[in-house]
Amino acid sequence: MDTLFTGGHLFGTTGDALLVRDGRIAAVGGDDVRELATARTEVVELRGRLLLPGFQDAHVHAVTGGVELGQCDLSGTTSVDEYLRRIESYGRAHPGAEWVIGGGWSMESFAGGVPEKEVLDRVTGGRPAFLMNRDHHGAWVNTAALERAGIDAHTPDPADGRIDRRSDGEPAGGLQEGAMDLVAALVPEATAADRLAGLLRAQELLHSLGVTAWQDALMCGANGYPDVSDAYLTASRDGSLVSDVEGALWWRRDQGSEQIPALVEQRERLTGGRLRCRTVKFMLDGVAENFTAAMTAPYRDACGRPTGNSGISFVEPQALAEYVTAVDALGFQAHFHALGDRAVREALDAIAAARDANGHRDTRPHLAHLQVVHPDDVRRFGALDATANLQSYWAAHEPQMDELTIPFLGPGLAERQYPFGDLHRAGVRLAAGSDWPVSTPDPLQAIHVAVNRSLPGSDEPAFLPEQRLGLEVALRAYTAGSAFVNHRDDTGALLAGQRADLVVLDRDPFAGPVDAIGGTRVALTYVDGERVHASREA
Repeated sequence: MDTLFTGGHLFGTTGDALLVRDGRIAAVGGDDVRELATARTEVVELRGRLLLPGFQDAHVHAVTGGVELGQCDLSGTTSVDEYLRRIESYGRAHPGAEWVIGGGWSMESFAGGVPEKEVLDRVTGGRPAFLMNRDHHGAWVNTAALERAGIDAHTPDPADGRIDRRSDGEPAGGLQEGAMDLVAALVPEATAADRLAGLLRAQELLHSLGVTAWQDALMCGANGYPDVSDAYLTASRDGSLVSDVEGALWWRRDQGSEQIPALVEQRERLTGGRLRCRTVKFMLDGVAENFTAAMTAPYRDACGRPTGNSGISFVEPQALAEYVTAVDALGFQAHFHALGDRAVREALDAIAAARDANGHRDTRPHLAHLQVVHPDDVRRFGALDATANLQSYWAAHEPQMDELTIPFLGPGLAERQYPFGDLHRAGVRLAAGSDWPVSTPDPLQAIHVAVNRSLPGSDEPAFLPEQRLGLEVALRAYTAGSAFVNHRDDTGALLAGQRADLVVLDRDPFAGPVDAIGGTRVALTYVDGERVHASREA
């Protein structure tokens, strides 16, 4: 059946009517398009609302987020008392569970960002507990978990992580980066059924937020992260995966080029139906809050003095260039976690090496997070045809930024954070993603921050306001930009012949003040012309 959308604003066009036929956009215009409707055409009255291409998330952990929704969920609050209430409630609701598992807590809730094991001991009833923080680069563990893992004052830090300690060397209760795996290796894994349920739960949530396709940034996980590929493979085979997914295959940082044949095998095995796995994910560094993001200048201490630490490069730069060149030659896209400016530079250097060795191939490399970018590297993105993959919800004043990040970066690094405006002005292609469950999966909340550089409803001043993006630019990043990254060239624009992945908002955000963008909601979502979500008010 045909569907006619009429009477609203069509993003990127001057028309006010769009016709869908056989899962694709058949025509865009005005009265000429309305005249194509028949008695069997379904008519969607836009009533002045905005119709736009479906949002595409270029960096998300959908299965992980969906699974965590069914675990001990600590997200949405920064209150330690509320954390403890939820943990205790979870324990009562799951009396047979061997471990208390979940996550979503914020570092800002604890002095210095470090949680204490004894606080967790009070509400876990002697059961071991492993609770990831909201950025998934650290975990809160209790005494029972540390004892099971044999972690004490004499346990050395792993090369890619840190055990948070007290002055006597005793573990405090926090594990950073690779140190998480010391306990995570003991935690009972989610079952295949849990992972599939998590994927379907996530897909429903993403559809409700207007996300019609995405790139899962952690397929075939290792180094302490779970392998979620079986959920995608099952769902792609049985048809329950409704959206197209590009899977980013995990590069194991404890191995080298010998893992490349396995990546080729995974690409073949995990490609079919709605699922494609043509990407390799390189995690180059950590996060600024725990001082593991790789920077070109050292972090400061609590008194503002330079330290001897400038973060961790998880992959040695010369080896990284070799690895990226090799996978690029095999037609893989490279997807980088690059948060500090040294990690960004190392990623760009690796892309440059691949371009020099292989020529320009349509592999579409992209760098995610980009918290700090050195000014000398901004224009290199365009020269290398590398996409900047923005997680814009983080570019705002809030306690984790103001208390745990800015004071420890110093002005040279702090003033280079999330330079979206500079990247856009330099002509760099922008894509966008959420990194959910690290932060909200709602594109409209992230777009609000990209435009305002402040959180919805916040009265804090704009964070580095010169780096704001216009609303149209931010929307294009979350639609056409991410479609490019995901190799979905027949999506991302309202053009005849494009697939009918569409979103109807509950208003036209261009018609109101920019500080109201965050109040916008999704009314209708379509994938290939089929409705997959309708709000109560639609």
